[in-house]
Amino acid sequence: MKLLTPNCVIRQIIRGFASMAKSNFAYVRQFETEDRCLPNTWIVVRVDGKGFHKFSEKHNFTKPNDERALSLMNKSAERVMNDFSDVIIAYGQSDEYSFVFRKNTSAYNRRASKLMTNICSLFASSYVFHWTEFFPDLPLLYPPSFDARVVLYPTEQNLRDYLSWRQADCHINNLYNTVFWALVQGGLTPKDAHLRAKGDSSEKNEILFTEFGINYNNLPEIFRKGSVLLKQKVKETCVKELKGETAESSPYERTVTQIHALHRDIIKRAFWDEYPHLLSNK
Repeated sequence: MKLLTPNCVIRQIIRGFASMAKSNFAYVRQFETEDRCLPNTWIVVRVDGKGFHKFSEKHNFTKPNDERALSLMNKSAERVMNDFSDVIIAYGQSDEYSFVFRKNTSAYNRRASKLMTNICSLFASSYVFHWTEFFPDLPLLYPPSFDARVVLYPTEQNLRDYLSWRQADCHINNLYNTVFWALVQGGLTPKDAHLRAKGDSSEKNEILFTEFGINYNNLPEIFRKGSVLLKQKVKETCVKELKGETAESSPYERTVTQIHALHRDIIKRAFWDEYPHLLSNK
């Protein structure tokens, strides 16, 4: 009887698995949906907190804004951008984050379900993983949940309008919440505060300034404009330790990619003129 070498055994096992994959049951793969995104389009994956109004109450988030929670969202988004090299820009506010893939990305063969589920799961797990960094004295009472969607934008203007829409939403919601919580903390019931905060932006600004001495434009930009994450290449100095008793360390420079958080207007053209590479598809 001929003895088989370990390599022969491994090859037989592999052939066995290949044979199983081609079995009579393999036809079920035909039921899978081919969900590739259209070519030459910007792919945006937006992650949203599910039930975060309740989550923020249970975990005693500061109203109207909790900078720790926003920083945790930014940290989670950074982890996503580090893992997905084709995500060129991300925008976040409140409990949501939008990740923009370059137009020519081939990540996961542009399959929407793969992109959406991988980003959403990584974002959610990062949120839990980094929780204690931002809330060291507040235990996580139950797992947070996020949903996600994929939207395609064919033109540069479509993409810019999408991001402008999200930032405008940030401003509208934050102005309302700032007025609402100022009125509640000032003694009104939530119902009455809601009725007073329903006016236009000029009325809301007037309430804040005349009744509470708050100039809305002086509030932190992270609250008013949200967060923009960008990848930028920077040079850093490193030191290489040489071996030997008389050897000295040898400094050298290398280029690394870092993620920077900005809190500024992305609706006006000035931002895009400053960072033209974001829309260059290179």
